[in-house]
Amino acid sequence: MSHPTLFPSPVRLLGLRDTPLSLDEVYGAVGDDAAGGTALFVGTVRDHDGGKPVSSLEYSAHPSAEAELRRVAEEIAAEFPVRALAAVHRTGLLAIGDVAVITAVSCPHRAEAFAACRRLIDTLKHEVPVWKRQIFTDGATEWVGAC
Repeated sequence: MSHPTLFPSPVRLLGLRDTPLSLDEVYGAVGDDAAGGTALFVGTVRDHDGGKPVSSLEYSAHPSAEAELRRVAEEIAAEFPVRALAAVHRTGLLAIGDVAVITAVSCPHRAEAFAACRRLIDTLKHEVPVWKRQIFTDGATEWVGAC
């Protein structure tokens, strides 16, 4: 079911970037006077995985990743009463603590915003072809399917 908006599309900001992501930019992109709730998710690089210490991550994206990100964003916007939506993901080498992904959704009410933002990040992780290579402190590396 589609939900009408004042804009042609509530998808306001999407991208894959090899530069640091800005929480302020993403939050600003989803501002909407008709939204009573805005939910954001910020994914950061942690210092461990599966009990092994991690020193960094490297993200790579398939050439179709931006188109797939748009498809996912539009599906979420059609499924929920989204007023505004944004999603950006890093590529390249990231250090511990770096921001890897930010998703944000504004809706008329908080429950809808939380649900839509959760669905956005979960679907992005499973369907957008971005992969990560974990680099462990012992020098070993491991590719992880979808980001």
